[in-house]
Order: sequence, then C-alpha cells, then structure tokens
Amino acid sequence: MTAEKIRKFALIHFTQNGYEGASLADISSEVGIKKQSIYNYFKGKDELFLAVFQDVAVREMLFVEDYLKCSSLLTLENMLYGFLNEYRKRYEREDDTKFFLRMAFFPPGHLRREIVDYCNRHLDRTVLLLESFFESAASKGEMHSDVSVERASAAFTALLDGVFVEMLYGDMERSLKRLDASWYVYWRGVKNS
Repeated sequence: MTAEKIRKFALIHFTQNGYEGASLADISSEVGIKKQSIYNYFKGKDELFLAVFQDVAVREMLFVEDYLKCSSLLTLENMLYGFLNEYRKRYEREDDTKFFLRMAFFPPGHLRREIVDYCNRHLDRTVLLLESFFESAASKGEMHSDVSVERASAAFTALLDGVFVEMLYGDMERSLKRLDASWYVYWRGVKNS
C-alpha cells in the first residue's frame, strides 16, 4: 500500500517538476512518511522514477489497446483521426500522458538510454497494432495503391509525434489547429480517391 502511495505522489511531482525538480523529501511529506522510509521500498530516486515511468507506460499502452479495440468497426479515417484527437484530449486531463510524453521527449540525461529503449518498444507495439487496421483498409481498397501499409503507418506515427510536440510546447487550441491541418494533408495522401 505504501509503495503504491509513494508512486502515486511521485507521479504528481515528476509530472509537475520533472526528474530534477522532484524531491524525495516533498514526495515523502505528501505520503506522510519520513524521507528515509522511501528507501524501504525503492533504492533511490532513479528506481522510483523508473517504476513510475513503467507503470505509466503500461497504462498508456492500455489506452492505445482499448481505443483500438473499441474503434475496430470505424473506418480507417475515423479511427486514426479519433486516435489523434483522443490522445490530445487525454493529454489535457491525464497526468499519466503528460508525464509519459514529457519524459519520452526530455528524459533525465543519466536515464536517457533506458527511457528511449522503453519508448521505442512502446512505439513499435503501437505501430504493430495500427498496421492491422492499415492492412484491412488496403485490402478493401480504401488506401491509395501507391501508399504501402508500412509507409502509411510510419507517416501516421510521424504525425502523432508532431501532435505530441505541439501538445508539449503549445496550448490545446494551437495543437487542435495543427492536428486538423496535418491530418488534412496526411489523409489526402493516404486515402483512395
């Protein structure tokens, strides 16, 4: 129970202050324990950070899997645009998504390799899940014949990354404007006219 509570408050502090700005003293104070007690559950700040990151990454993947499962009957166009838009909305309301994206793009320097490797596995899993939707659309003739499944999914993940960057640096209104413009160009290139 205490380890879960530590991770819960650590997520808030890491999200608001980043790795460098989060302090074990502040986290332990919110949990209601002494700072030294954190070491009964985690070897130190790095281990706590990585535990929080991995917990969040699992929940982010569950979001991806759940969204795709619930959207399986939508057209490719509606499913993909909805995915981008749901991620944008999720960023507005979920500390998990804020933390995950911030750390994916700006990991602590000394933990960079571990975070990047984890994010690449996350992205590879997302692409793998999306490819089945592209394959289905291609087999139904919904995609332009010059656009391969691999190219369409790679371009979509680049579009997704662009939306993520806009969410990190801009505001929600600006991210929606960029999402709509990027989507319009992307979809014109992918769809079968």
